[in-house]
Amino acid sequence: MSENTDHGRSIESVQRQISERLSTLNTGFVFFDKRDIEQSISERFEQQVAKHSQRLAVKSRRYQLHYGELNSFANRIAHAILASGSSELPVGLLLENDVPVIATILAVLKAGRVYVPLDAAYPRTRLEYMLEDSQTGLLVTNNRNLGLARELATNKLLSVLNIDELHAGLPDHEVDHQIRPDAAAYILYTSGSTGQPKGIYHSHRNVLHAIGHYTNAFHIGVQDRLTLLHSCSFSSAVVDIFCALLNGGSVFVWDAKQEGFSDLADFLVSEKVTLFSWIPTPFRHFVQQLTGKENFVDLRMVVLASEPVYRSDVDLYRKHFSSNCILVNRLGTTETFNYRLCFADQQTEIPENTVPAGYSVPDKEVVLLDGLGKIVSCGDVGEIAVRSPFLALGYWRNPKLTETVFSDLSDGAVRTYLTGDLGRLRSDGCLEYLGRKDFQIKVRGHRIEVSEVEMILRQHPRIRDAAVTGHTQVSGETNLVAYLEPRQGAELTPTDMRGFLKGKLPDHMVPTYFVFLDTLPITPTGKLDRGALPEPEVVAASAERYVAPRTPLEEVMAEIWAGVLKLRRVSIHDSFFDLGGHSLLAAQIVSRVQGALEVDLAVGSFFKDATIAGLSATLIKESRDPARIERTAELLLKLSRLSDNDVEVMLQRTLEHETTTGSNQRSVCN
Repeated sequence: MSENTDHGRSIESVQRQISERLSTLNTGFVFFDKRDIEQSISERFEQQVAKHSQRLAVKSRRYQLHYGELNSFANRIAHAILASGSSELPVGLLLENDVPVIATILAVLKAGRVYVPLDAAYPRTRLEYMLEDSQTGLLVTNNRNLGLARELATNKLLSVLNIDELHAGLPDHEVDHQIRPDAAAYILYTSGSTGQPKGIYHSHRNVLHAIGHYTNAFHIGVQDRLTLLHSCSFSSAVVDIFCALLNGGSVFVWDAKQEGFSDLADFLVSEKVTLFSWIPTPFRHFVQQLTGKENFVDLRMVVLASEPVYRSDVDLYRKHFSSNCILVNRLGTTETFNYRLCFADQQTEIPENTVPAGYSVPDKEVVLLDGLGKIVSCGDVGEIAVRSPFLALGYWRNPKLTETVFSDLSDGAVRTYLTGDLGRLRSDGCLEYLGRKDFQIKVRGHRIEVSEVEMILRQHPRIRDAAVTGHTQVSGETNLVAYLEPRQGAELTPTDMRGFLKGKLPDHMVPTYFVFLDTLPITPTGKLDRGALPEPEVVAASAERYVAPRTPLEEVMAEIWAGVLKLRRVSIHDSFFDLGGHSLLAAQIVSRVQGALEVDLAVGSFFKDATIAGLSATLIKESRDPARIERTAELLLKLSRLSDNDVEVMLQRTLEHETTTGSNQRSVCN
């Protein structure tokens, strides 16, 4: 930690100074030349293997592989893919976020195929659509996900490759396969306005160009140790993985969904991580768990992306990270990679509530357009359009949407991507991000088309109409709110709706709040009046339904829940998710419960029985010493009820006791 200073510097002045400061670091940085993008990703990786065979490449709690070992593992999988007889079709990856998925991504690229990451937590119908739309011919999985993989493959007539049971005779030498730089590398699926996800695909050249930009801007080298906290279904994971592995650095994998935040700080410190990259919302939740005693001495950069960064986030960075650490706000999309960067240090002045998106990056020109497609004047608001030779190839098997969103502004020599975001350019060239111009919302870093959620809600037999909006809290976190107009006589609860959506949408697309209205508000012209939709209210159990804690453990749990959810009280039978809970808040509660009671509690426990009564029962049932947990909870309650005067008396008595004990010990020694 370092002390804040009153002598601030403007955002404009600090950019050049930080760039100069980065150039003095000893990271083993080697400039990523423009010529280096005219190859395949796997070629660039194999060059690093030749240079750094014995250097650490990837590490998680379960695995640790050097470059040579990772390359051999990837080669064996690549040979298995080529031997599978699945022609040239894309390859689906049904693997958890750990070292094997990185090896498999490299294997697919080595084999000259396109990879399609699949999240096993997604609803079955969504996975089936992604497999069908991508025309996947082979599904790569492991023992943990084999059952689901076989179920999906049966319906789609896919081949399945289990990397936990690779044939012992598979070779581990390089695959002799020539791959063009303009060949497609992957398809990533994001929310779509038509009610189905849409696939975005990039070439090897585009990926290498993006990695080259990050490498040169951040001076990434062989000494760097980068985190992988993002799901591999997320475009930021591409950056995390390849910024390390295409520069001789190391990737440290942490699955926040499974492991929560409790031990993440220790992981960053013990593994001497240098670049920590995440989404602002989970970053806030993580930092709130810090005690202030952590010493991130090796961390030189915190990179935030995929959501707006607020001045309060900069305050958190100043409070918990050293003066040697730089904060970066980067703006980009799955279609463009990064197109703006903003650096800040401990003394940077942030005059507005939102940190600006920053300044230009190589080969990514930003222009702002009015409603007629004309470029607006400096200082005026317009839609952000990105012009570059290095944009996504388009939307997979959707030429109509591709032609709509990717266009030519003038001479047709350079393609332009219309982001749908609004912005304003300052006179110094700094871009201010002003949010979406349509009904697309960012929730915990995921881009969501609210129309997709609305279409699913309207499929419910007891719902007449539905509207979905985003609600931004004071903390800066955005949650989805569903406004529902039930059919006459229908009775519904948030639990009913959440259960209905769980099998159709991924968790981040399920609304946090459900508001039931007799009718949705409309404008005089008969359109939905989104501005007239009421603010959502988090309502705990009513006085009639409220059930107080029955044991010390339930009482401690109730206090923790109320604190995290910011409620006055919580009934032991209230559903965590009905109270506005989600996976990040669940991770906060798990961390606090573990710290208070010194117990092991998995984030997944919330999805078994998301009530205080259920979670307490699970904790007791799975504990080797349930009596100790109850005793600890009882002691915590007694301590929490002490007045300040009681605490002072106890401290005084403790000091007097220690003084007397010390005097007696000295007398004995004498």
